[in-house]
Amino acid sequence: MPTYQYRCTACGTDLEAVQKFTDPALTDCPECDGDLRKVYSAVGVVFKGSGFYATDSRKSKSASTTAAPAPAKKETPAAPKAEKASA
Repeated sequence: MPTYQYRCTACGTDLEAVQKFTDPALTDCPECDGDLRKVYSAVGVVFKGSGFYATDSRKSKSASTTAAPAPAKKETPAAPKAEKASA
Protein backbone atom coordinates (compact mmCIF):
# COMPACT_ATOMS: atom_id res chain seq x y z
CA MET A 1 0.00 0.00 0.00
CA PRO A 2 1.33 3.46 -0.83
CA THR A 3 2.16 6.16 1.68
CA TYR A 4 0.56 9.54 1.00
CA GLN A 5 1.74 12.88 2.38
CA TYR A 6 -0.76 15.52 3.44
CA ARG A 7 -0.35 19.14 4.58
CA CYS A 8 -2.93 21.24 6.38
CA THR A 9 -3.79 24.49 4.59
CA ALA A 10 -4.63 26.22 7.90
CA CYS A 11 -1.84 25.28 10.33
CA GLY A 12 0.76 23.72 8.00
CA THR A 13 0.91 20.39 9.84
CA ASP A 14 2.43 17.58 7.75
CA LEU A 15 1.33 13.99 8.11
CA GLU A 16 1.73 10.68 6.30
CA ALA A 17 -0.98 8.09 5.83
CA VAL A 18 -0.70 4.54 4.51
CA GLN A 19 -3.79 4.02 2.39
CA LYS A 20 -5.10 1.74 -0.32
CA PHE A 21 -5.62 3.17 -3.79
CA THR A 22 -9.36 2.79 -3.27
CA ASP A 23 -9.45 4.61 0.09
CA PRO A 24 -10.84 8.16 -0.02
CA ALA A 25 -8.36 11.00 0.53
CA LEU A 26 -8.12 12.51 4.01
CA THR A 27 -9.79 15.92 4.27
CA ASP A 28 -9.67 17.05 7.93
CA CYS A 29 -6.53 17.96 9.88
CA PRO A 30 -6.24 16.03 13.17
CA GLU A 31 -4.63 19.09 14.85
CA CYS A 32 -6.94 21.98 13.93
CA ASP A 33 -9.75 20.49 11.78
CA GLY A 34 -8.50 22.51 8.80
CA ASP A 35 -8.46 21.28 5.18
CA LEU A 36 -5.84 18.72 4.20
CA ARG A 37 -4.25 18.66 0.74
CA LYS A 38 -2.10 15.92 -0.76
CA VAL A 39 1.56 16.82 -1.22
CA TYR A 40 3.07 15.65 -4.51
CA SER A 41 6.81 15.34 -4.88
CA ALA A 42 9.33 13.80 -7.24
CA VAL A 43 9.92 10.09 -6.90
CA GLY A 44 13.50 8.93 -6.50
CA VAL A 45 14.42 6.15 -8.89
CA VAL A 46 17.51 4.02 -8.41
CA PHE A 47 18.65 1.58 -11.08
CA LYS A 48 20.85 -1.18 -9.70
CA GLY A 49 22.65 -3.85 -11.64
CA SER A 50 25.30 -4.26 -14.28
CA GLY A 51 23.53 -2.01 -16.76
CA PHE A 52 20.32 -1.17 -18.50
CA TYR A 53 20.10 -0.81 -22.24
CA ALA A 54 17.37 0.16 -24.69
CA THR A 55 17.58 -3.33 -26.19
CA ASP A 56 16.91 -5.17 -22.92
CA SER A 57 13.14 -5.25 -23.32
CA ARG A 58 12.87 -5.28 -27.09
CA LYS A 59 12.39 -8.40 -29.13
CA SER A 60 15.04 -9.00 -31.73
CA LYS A 61 14.04 -8.73 -35.40
CA SER A 62 16.45 -11.49 -36.33
CA ALA A 63 16.93 -14.89 -34.74
CA SER A 64 20.50 -14.15 -33.71
CA THR A 65 21.22 -12.71 -30.29
CA THR A 66 24.40 -10.88 -31.28
CA ALA A 67 24.32 -7.16 -31.82
CA ALA A 68 24.82 -5.76 -35.29
CA PRO A 69 28.10 -3.89 -35.79
CA ALA A 70 27.95 -0.12 -35.71
CA PRO A 71 28.03 1.58 -39.12
CA ALA A 72 31.45 2.80 -40.16
CA LYS A 73 32.09 6.51 -39.80
CA LYS A 74 32.79 8.42 -42.97
CA GLU A 75 36.18 10.06 -42.90
CA THR A 76 36.44 13.61 -44.15
CA PRO A 77 39.48 14.24 -46.32
CA ALA A 78 42.20 16.10 -44.50
CA ALA A 79 43.37 19.44 -45.86
CA PRO A 80 46.59 19.07 -47.87
CA LYS A 81 49.69 19.98 -45.88
CA ALA A 82 51.81 22.80 -47.14
CA GLU A 83 55.25 21.57 -48.15
CA LYS A 84 58.25 23.46 -46.93
CA ALA A 85 60.60 24.69 -49.63
CA SER A 86 64.23 23.69 -49.23
CA ALA A 87 66.69 26.56 -49.23
